Amino acid sequence: MWDSGRIASGDFLEVHYGGPALQSGTTYFWKLRVWDQAGKESPWSNPATWTTALLHPSDWSAKWIAADADGPRQLQALEHSGKVVESTTPLPIFRRDFRIDKPIKQAIVSVSGLGQYELHLNGRNVTDSVLNPGWTNYRKTTLYNTYDLTALLHQGNNSFGMMLGSGMYDVPGVKGRYTKFIGSFGQPKMILQLHIIFADGSQTTIVSDRRWKTASGPITFSSIYGGEDFDARKETPGWDSPGFRDTDWSSAIEVAGPNGDASNPGSELSGKIIPAIQAAQSFMPVKVTEPAPGIKVYDLGQNFSGWPEITVSGKRGSTIRLLPGELLDAKGLVTQASAGAGSNAPVLFSYTLKGSGIETWHPRFTYYGFRYVQVETTSASADKPVVLSLKGKFVHDAVNIDGEFTSTLPLFNRIHHLIDMAILSNMVSVLSDCPTREKLGWLEQTHLAGTSIMYNYGVLELYEKIANDMVDAQLPNGMVPGIAPEYVAFVDSKGVSTNFRDSPEWGSAIILSPWTAYQSYGDTEILAKHYDAMRRYAHYLRDKSQRGLLTFGLGDWYDIGPNFPGESQLTSKGLTATAIYYQDLNALTRIAKLLGKDSDALEYAEEANSVKNLFNRTLFHPETNEYDRGSQTANAMPLALGLVPEEHRQAVLDNLVKDIRKHQNHVTAGDIGFHYVVRALTDGDRSDVLYDMLSKTDSPSYGYQLAKGATTLTEAWDTNPNSSQNHFMLGHAEEWFYRGLAGIDFDMSRPISQRIIIRPAMELDIAGASASFESVLGTIESSWKPVVGGWDLNVTIPSGAVAAVYLPVGVREVSEHGQPSSAADTLKLSKEKDDVTAVTIGSGQYHFVVHR
Repeated sequence: MWDSGRIASGDFLEVHYGGPALQSGTTYFWKLRVWDQAGKESPWSNPATWTTALLHPSDWSAKWIAADADGPRQLQALEHSGKVVESTTPLPIFRRDFRIDKPIKQAIVSVSGLGQYELHLNGRNVTDSVLNPGWTNYRKTTLYNTYDLTALLHQGNNSFGMMLGSGMYDVPGVKGRYTKFIGSFGQPKMILQLHIIFADGSQTTIVSDRRWKTASGPITFSSIYGGEDFDARKETPGWDSPGFRDTDWSSAIEVAGPNGDASNPGSELSGKIIPAIQAAQSFMPVKVTEPAPGIKVYDLGQNFSGWPEITVSGKRGSTIRLLPGELLDAKGLVTQASAGAGSNAPVLFSYTLKGSGIETWHPRFTYYGFRYVQVETTSASADKPVVLSLKGKFVHDAVNIDGEFTSTLPLFNRIHHLIDMAILSNMVSVLSDCPTREKLGWLEQTHLAGTSIMYNYGVLELYEKIANDMVDAQLPNGMVPGIAPEYVAFVDSKGVSTNFRDSPEWGSAIILSPWTAYQSYGDTEILAKHYDAMRRYAHYLRDKSQRGLLTFGLGDWYDIGPNFPGESQLTSKGLTATAIYYQDLNALTRIAKLLGKDSDALEYAEEANSVKNLFNRTLFHPETNEYDRGSQTANAMPLALGLVPEEHRQAVLDNLVKDIRKHQNHVTAGDIGFHYVVRALTDGDRSDVLYDMLSKTDSPSYGYQLAKGATTLTEAWDTNPNSSQNHFMLGHAEEWFYRGLAGIDFDMSRPISQRIIIRPAMELDIAGASASFESVLGTIESSWKPVVGGWDLNVTIPSGAVAAVYLPVGVREVSEHGQPSSAADTLKLSKEKDDVTAVTIGSGQYHFVVHR
């Protein structure tokens, strides 16, 4: 198909495929080799392979099928219906028998089920992940999955079975169950296409159509918000296996897809790869209490996103009722107050036993954020069912672990865990704000916390998906809503967008999130694909501005002021909104240059300079060297974004530090500002201030959250029990742990010689820190500890890369593996400003001893 030939470049990530267009359903192989600096070539790698899915809408011959036609239940997507019903009908299941009469070479199935699905073949669940296929604006994009069934099919009779859940596709309003909003894209439906290549070269296709059969399944209620009820008495043994008698089942109905186009079933289907969602970890109870007769509460020791799994025994018709929650009330009972769910409309899971020995169950099509599970049992007889075991299953995107951080200070390790668990708990198809009350993809986190996330996990595919969600949500006038997918529009009674829908700090994610992904992964495709959407949003902000000044939005959300947190209290909205606008324009300038759009780059650079000048004329007070009202956010954002005139930078930084010291080393910045506080202090070589802030254990601080028993980062700095107990929006210390304390500063947007900078904060009162990061260039490691008269520093730089290592002020001597730097040909020492020593190194492992 294609041979790149030898390409002499250190920028190997930008070698793109240049062969003929790929074909659907085709297996491709690839291999590579490299040359070293002496021109010596390596052997060829072992061949790797992949198979393309259905790349074109016309490749689909399958039909969307459902149990019922879309009717009055279908609501306009992205809209409140306000209609609450007493109950919903059980979710449908589907089946189809088919026969294979000769040996198979390859069998690939492409499948989607809305809102969510579980596919069975010959009595076996073949989906290796959960909550498929992923949340999108189904009118514009519906994802599907592919599975290789070659080893699972056999000659003779075979049978497909399909279970459907509601997910975000169909959110019901049911009396007595919690929901964030009510809305639907239509009835549950599915589409499936199995392509078989036989050993003799012939082919056949099995598709979803009216030959499939359907019946009501055992899931009697399912809501992504309200929970799930399962009646095991309604299970039909063998329903998903060959030979099952389905004569009393109904024929499936062929229906239009989510976009309403019945003539082209594949028109909105996308096989884009996104991270699979998996039940990745189990938590066992650390404590079981009985706060009231007949009620047991299981403490799983960790707040997380997922579901409980129970093993029970009891009489037929007995019911186990599970109430999950993040906190307990004064009586020791589970409360859902932190998630906004009251006792009249809680989130519940329930299981009704079939009464045949030991039974194990967990919800399939919903999840929740919880630490505790309250268990109540009911039975028509005196014998109540027995819960033999209960455990929690941690459900999140199955992303690669790219980073590892540790320090000799236990508090910092616990803070790292606190943030890490919140990140994972909110990584389920989107980056949600919390896994309880909302589950919505609030966008400001995607760029503000992006670097923190990317130091820990490989999330390029997730960020590509989020970018697609934002494009699907973008309005004709260029506005990007605060959430994507936009399942509910936050508008007032007149239909006008509120600040929750239209805030520059949130909408700018369309520009800043792909840019953040590029800085970590160096792939220009995410920039090129979404460039037009970025331009449209920048033009929208220009039209909304007052000669370049923006004064609307939420501002520094959840900052710490005199009132209950919410919209910004300490910082003017004009400061955060305009600073973000400037950041957008700077990013677009660089993106346009990367994409070869020089005239656009010039346009955005000129506009950025105009906004900078207006920003400083309007918001900077040169007589006091403060911005706006002098809050931490007000001074940190201009510092971090390069808005401060050079001659005033040190004075503004000093004022930022002064305010932090005035608050006894406590933070006052909120969701937006704290990110820039961390960056401004790290960039300004004031890790000592961050160290003091992160060492606090009184309110407000991470340490205070830990002292109050939090196991995930909470929404409010003071762990308010009426706020979410599982948010990652304030987790920006994570970036400092890697970039500041351990010293791994990585940015693919910088020139090749500056992509890796090692600059650990070794002068702090701590006995050492260590981090490793699996970058796209390879493994980067930095580990240091103090020794008599200086420090030990171990560094690993990946093959083909170079790095600059910055050492503390006043370094007198440096040795590497016992050799003085002056005797090591591979080391280049230079003195930077402020008497900072820099060492330039190539790939390899280094052991430095640094002396003052």
